[in-house]
Amino acid sequence: MAATQDSTHKAEMSLPTKALNDGVRKKSSGITKGRPPLSAKPQAALSSQRTRQLIRSHHNLNKELAKELAQGNDAEADELKKRIADLGGLKSYQIASTQGQANDRGGDSSIVLMEWLKPVARFLAGQKSKPRLLEVGALSTKNACSKSGLLDIQRIDLFSQTDGIIQQDFMERPVPTQDSDKFDIISLSLVLNFVPDAEGRGEMLKRTCQFLDTRATRTSSKELQAIYPALFLVLPTACIINSRYMSEQRLTCIMASLGYVLLRVKQTAKLVYYLWQLRDKPVPDEQNFTKKQTNPGGGKNNFSIMLHH
Repeated sequence: MAATQDSTHKAEMSLPTKALNDGVRKKSSGITKGRPPLSAKPQAALSSQRTRQLIRSHHNLNKELAKELAQGNDAEADELKKRIADLGGLKSYQIASTQGQANDRGGDSSIVLMEWLKPVARFLAGQKSKPRLLEVGALSTKNACSKSGLLDIQRIDLFSQTDGIIQQDFMERPVPTQDSDKFDIISLSLVLNFVPDAEGRGEMLKRTCQFLDTRATRTSSKELQAIYPALFLVLPTACIINSRYMSEQRLTCIMASLGYVLLRVKQTAKLVYYLWQLRDKPVPDEQNFTKKQTNPGGGKNNFSIMLHH
């Protein structure tokens, strides 16, 4: 599978390994299972240092919470929920994430998506109807993809902070019954890494296939057929190159079993961006990805994705 490498791999990681979620062997019914509780009074403005500390703390506590829930330790889980609530809950985490999208703190990830769509921009503009984008975990209605005017965007998030973003869990969103209700692109930007268990991450990736409109490969121009339908996936770089259980090769194999082909990839010290096209038929017999060490050694994190038929 050919992919365009936009930048060289960098070894320096901005996220401490303990800040990443462990893969816990339990079935998750939705993203909210194990997520931080909401807070009525989140902090409204955060410094750059405080932003990083808050995000790290939420990830660490959320990881511990998922473990305790999986083991049925209710007392320990309740204590962790209280500690998460004391931090400001999910809403404070989202405020930190929103501020983290500012240009001086990593920027808006959809800028990369729009750069990748530039070669087909004139074909998008010439369509009778705009391609439909489902933005999961949306934090803003003023990011690059929104400002482009090229896309018909539906935004969802667990806790909507503004008009134009529907409050919804993607894992509980009804599966479209008609092709016209499906999407040409799905964006999962820094969403998959916050799902609290490895099986839940695999289920989320599998579920994206049910929301993508495969008619584009038959009815669009050849230029658009080379891209749509597509999944834009953004993860912390450490999830891929500094995990005991993950690698770019393993992720590619997982995606291939679902029918995805890798089109583009860009890696920075902090983030890795992917553009996958749903082009092939899924191969259920190959969907047997357990929590298996692919990159053993000290100083690694435990991020993983499990996928079963």
